[in-house]
Amino acid sequence: MAKKVLVIDDDLDILELLIYNLSKENYEVKSAVNGLEGIKVAKSFMPDLILMDIMMPVMDGIEAGKIIKNTESLKHIYVIYLTARAEEYSEVAAFDAGADDYLTKPIKPRALVSRINAFFRKETQKNVVDGILEIAGLRINKENYSVTKEDGSIVILPKKEFEILYYLATVPNKVQSRDSLLQKIWGSDIFVVERTIDVHIRKVREKIGDKYIGTLKGVGYMFKTE
Repeated sequence: MAKKVLVIDDDLDILELLIYNLSKENYEVKSAVNGLEGIKVAKSFMPDLILMDIMMPVMDGIEAGKIIKNTESLKHIYVIYLTARAEEYSEVAAFDAGADDYLTKPIKPRALVSRINAFFRKETQKNVVDGILEIAGLRINKENYSVTKEDGSIVILPKKEFEILYYLATVPNKVQSRDSLLQKIWGSDIFVVERTIDVHIRKVREKIGDKYIGTLKGVGYMFKTE
């Protein structure tokens, strides 16, 4: 259920570094060492985001980006270039090829991962209009604590149940620990045991269906979009 990231770079040390840091953040990661291989992997892996170098053998990142954005099954994938090329013409070429962002090396892995996290949060927030979040077939209305299901039926949730669901839905496919949910929903001034989260999650599942909220045993919960 994790977001998928494809890293394309001919520098094996950078590949290893990025795979390690992205995997720690629960992303599902695959890699390729040139643009041609990257396109082949993308077609089978279907990532949510491609992180790609420009200067690579066989096929460079610009050419690969053009092919990706002109391939019907791949054109929806976000492409971020990560390259040592800092010249303006390289950046222009990247955006002309359909880039969604352009970053220059050297990289700071933790900062890069934070930027990717922020990128996915921003894409989620685009689905929020006037307090209504539409995701995975649900219409979650923050104004009246209602959830419209795929069959058109409407469920009104108690405040805390709704807040848990809404928060998880704003960070889809990212596991949230019980402690972080307690802090986010109840705050640090109110004492609530972790078991309370489990009870509220169970009630939400009973009302909207089991398929939306997943459990990572011993860790916490996440909203699933797949």
